[in-house]
Amino acid sequence: MNELRKDPILGNWVIISPERGKRPQAYAQLQRVIKKKETVCPLCSGNESLTPPEIYALRPKRSKPDTKGWGVRVVPNRFPALGRKKELVRKRLGMFDVMSGFGAHEVIIETPEHDKNLKDQSVKELSKVLKTFQYRIEELYKDKHLHYCLVFKNEGWEAGASLEHPHSQLIATPVIPKRIKEELVGSRNYFKGRKRCVYCDILSQERKNGERIVYENKEYLAFCPFASRFPFEIWLLPKKHNADFCSRTTKESISLLADALRTTIQKLAQALDNPQYNYVIHTAPNPISRHGYGKNIDRNFHWHIEIIPRLTRVAGFEWGADFYINPMAPEEAARSLREKEIR
Repeated sequence: MNELRKDPILGNWVIISPERGKRPQAYAQLQRVIKKKETVCPLCSGNESLTPPEIYALRPKRSKPDTKGWGVRVVPNRFPALGRKKELVRKRLGMFDVMSGFGAHEVIIETPEHDKNLKDQSVKELSKVLKTFQYRIEELYKDKHLHYCLVFKNEGWEAGASLEHPHSQLIATPVIPKRIKEELVGSRNYFKGRKRCVYCDILSQERKNGERIVYENKEYLAFCPFASRFPFEIWLLPKKHNADFCSRTTKESISLLADALRTTIQKLAQALDNPQYNYVIHTAPNPISRHGYGKNIDRNFHWHIEIIPRLTRVAGFEWGADFYINPMAPEEAARSLREKEIR
C-alpha cells in the first residue's frame, strides 16, 4: 500500500510507492556500468607524475613525496570546483550575491591498487582512508574562511566518477551548504522541544523496531531510514552521540566504522550485483561557524553517512516539488540486505 512519510529532521515528505516498484532482486538487472577507457590511470602507483603534487600521503618515512610506496594519497583535483589560490572576495551584482571561487577540492586516492574497490579493502586499509578524511578536515578547518568540508564518494560512471581507480573527494566551501543547514536547523528545533538529539531518538526507535536495520556492530548502526528518498538508501550512524566526525575517535572506533561501512557496501553489492552509488559524510561545520545554530549544536546534531545506490532517476515531480517517490519500501530493502551473509 502506498503512503506518505515525513522526515523527522527536515520535515520533508516522501511517497513510498511499492506498487510502482520491483522486487529487490530485479534492481540488479537495472545496473548499466559504463567504463571509461583509460590508456594510463593517473591514480595508480607509479604514475604519480600524472597528478598535481600530493598534499598528504601515508607512506614509509624515508620515501619521497610523489613517488611509489604510498598507501593512501591526497592530491588536488586536476579540475577543481574551488581553489585556495584565489582570494575570498564577496560582492553584489544588483540583487545577486557573488563570491570568488575560494575553497578546496581534493582527491583521496584510497589504494595504489587499481581494482581494489571499497568492498574489497580490508578493515585496516579502509581505516587508514577514514583517518585520512579526518586529518584533511582538521587541517582545512584551520582556515577560518572555510566553513564546511564535505567528504563524498562517487562509485561508478553514472554516480559521477570520471576515473575507475578507487578514490573519494573532499570539497571545502566558504559557506555551509543548504542541505547541512537544513539538518542543523531541524536538529536544533527538535532539541528545543524535547531536549534530546533527533538522531539518537531515531537510533533508539530503529533498534527497538529492528525491521529497517541492515547491519549493526558494537558502535555503529546501518539502516534504511523510515522516510527513505531512494530505493535501498542507507544511513550509517555512531550509536554513541557525537556531532563531529573528527572528534573522540579511537583506533577501535575507526576499525568498527570501517567494518560497518565495508559490510554495508558488501551487502549492497551482493543484493544488487555491484550497484553504482554515492556516499556522503555529514558532520558538524568548522567550530568557528557553529554560532548561528545555537549553543547546543554538540548535543543536538549527530554526524552520519548517507549511502545512495543509483537505481532510479529523479524525474519532473521530484525536481519540481522536492518531493521524492520511492518505489521500494525501506522495510523490504533492509530485509533483503540484512539477509545477505558476508564471509
